[in-house]
Amino acid sequence: MQTDIATDETQHLIASNKVEGTAVYSREGEKLGSIYNFMVDKQSGKVEYAVLQFGGFLGLGSDYYPLPWDVLTYDVAQGGYAVGLDKAVLEKAPRYATSEEPAFDRDYGRQVYGYYGINYPF
Repeated sequence: MQTDIATDETQHLIASNKVEGTAVYSREGEKLGSIYNFMVDKQSGKVEYAVLQFGGFLGLGSDYYPLPWDVLTYDVAQGGYAVGLDKAVLEKAPRYATSEEPAFDRDYGRQVYGYYGINYPF
């Protein structure tokens, strides 16, 4: 009986707690923020959004930016996710404060995905 089962990461899978806190970089290597959490569709099990925590200082005053999972690419060299966005584009993206979490309904999904030029698949 094998007792050493990988629960945090395999070649193709990673545990959610290892994704949370992972840095997000621009293509130029500038750190934009980190993954706060991600939102998973209850029916399909697919990740709909990765929520990027960006701005503020030490997590205070920062906002949350839902990113379609498809805009993120894991960059082994940086040990984090890379996005084809710079801060100027991100600063204008849909976001919310801690006290203003959105409904995450279909209308909101279309707004978020549309901002990034992606069809909302859910």
